[in-house]
Amino acid sequence: MQERPYVISIAGFDPSGGAGLLSDSKTFEQSKVMGLGVCTALTLQTASKCLSLEWRPIDEVTEAIQVLMESYPVSAVKIGIVKDAEFLGKIVGTVQKGNPEVKIVWDPVLKSTSEFTFFDLETLHQLKSTVNKLSLITPNYNEYSILKENHFLPDMNQCSLLIKGGHRKDHLGTDILVENETETLLIPAEGSATYFPKHGSGCVLSSAITAELAKGENMEKACRNGKLYIEKFLKSNASLLGMHS
Repeated sequence: MQERPYVISIAGFDPSGGAGLLSDSKTFEQSKVMGLGVCTALTLQTASKCLSLEWRPIDEVTEAIQVLMESYPVSAVKIGIVKDAEFLGKIVGTVQKGNPEVKIVWDPVLKSTSEFTFFDLETLHQLKSTVNKLSLITPNYNEYSILKENHFLPDMNQCSLLIKGGHRKDHLGTDILVENETETLLIPAEGSATYFPKHGSGCVLSSAITAELAKGENMEKACRNGKLYIEKFLKSNASLLGMHS
């Protein structure tokens, strides 16, 4: 029986299970990797709205990361909601101290679909040096526009960029992978059935890609496999909470 690679989700706790740590854990299990988790924030939310948010102290977060990195051979990490650029920088620094070769995927959740603000936009100017240390960032179209307008996108020969197409007005669902300054279109699979909006779909996609990277896939193949996973998830039922099986 082949041992599964270890991955960590460093993300928020969503009691609905649709996003954050619980969602990532479901995705990791289906993707056949060993999922570990570190909580960045406690939220009170449902599939349709976010009511409150309480950030965990950064020292607690980095201590938990350090313990897991020392205890398990972690090969990939997914980062979800973070308070600000400094919060992200300390997380990335702790991860890379534990394993300089680890693959790191950041899903830069700036706001929820219901317009609840997570990331302190006043700290955007501090992002550049940190994002260039990552393997991949996965902004949706709106988040990509904000990062681009403020010149905070990573250098494409250092960190890959996956622009998710779920919020596009044109070519809905077409993602763009930019790797080493080369663009690749990731188009929905042929004959795709109806897609339903899902709470936490960005979390699911980024954690599915992280799992594929942990299993040794290259960036393009990992993103293509992640897209196949999210398409199945979006078609799973008509409710806002998707199924992973």
